[in-house]
Amino acid sequence: MIFAVASVFFALSKPDIYKASAILAPASDEGGGMGAMAGQLGGLASMAGISLGGGGGVDKTALALEILKSRSFVEKFITKHELLVPLMASKKWDRVSGTLILNEEMYDTVNNKWLREVKAPKTAEPSSWEAYQAFSNLVTVSQDKTTSMVNIDIEFYSPVIAKQWLTWLVQDINEFMRAQDKIEAKASINFLTNQLVNIKVSTMETVFYQLIEEQTKNMMLTMVKKEYVFKTIDPAQVPDTKDKPKRALIVVLGTMLGGMLSVLIVLIRYFTKKEK
Repeated sequence: MIFAVASVFFALSKPDIYKASAILAPASDEGGGMGAMAGQLGGLASMAGISLGGGGGVDKTALALEILKSRSFVEKFITKHELLVPLMASKKWDRVSGTLILNEEMYDTVNNKWLREVKAPKTAEPSSWEAYQAFSNLVTVSQDKTTSMVNIDIEFYSPVIAKQWLTWLVQDINEFMRAQDKIEAKASINFLTNQLVNIKVSTMETVFYQLIEEQTKNMMLTMVKKEYVFKTIDPAQVPDTKDKPKRALIVVLGTMLGGMLSVLIVLIRYFTKKEK
């Protein structure tokens, strides 16, 4: 009975957690890449004593997923969207008023000051490493190896905020990959253009012009493709029902645990008395 009652109070004390989900598909690499063409034309280039690098580029989807989970990207994401306070100081969501309730013992909303008490070397304001760990615990990223579809979930007290963060996350990873590829394509075009001055063989000039054309296509794609790496199949929505906690399950498991402990105590007492 004690465990049953305690499990009820414990289940009711836990705040609701909502999960926003999005299904993404890898955007097709329409522009090819320097690695693929360099592999095809590498033989001709080597004859002229020029190295274009090895063929076979890195899978953009796999690279984007690793960047998405990296500390550098997450820390910049938290700073850009000012997520530190709601991420580290929130304790529950008020559905009636539609507001996120902060822990007053951790953060003073009036003076915008952190109040949490921690031991050194930690400070009252959470560090970037603490924020990264907290955000990583909220995000789940998985990819179906058969269909290559990517599922991204974010769990949080507020269904509205969970949806907003997930939308920002997809947008930011697309923008990050677009900016990186744009820089690489521009650098490749500049390099190839400079190398053309030293080319004396007409065949190799054709090779370099093809490479420049390929990188120009890549540059164009970075400017026109809105969903550069991930194409949204099912966008994030505000969840209507909570995902956690499973209060009924908590009560059932708590009651079962109490029952097993009770039986164990009875058996121990019985055999102890029997021995005496």
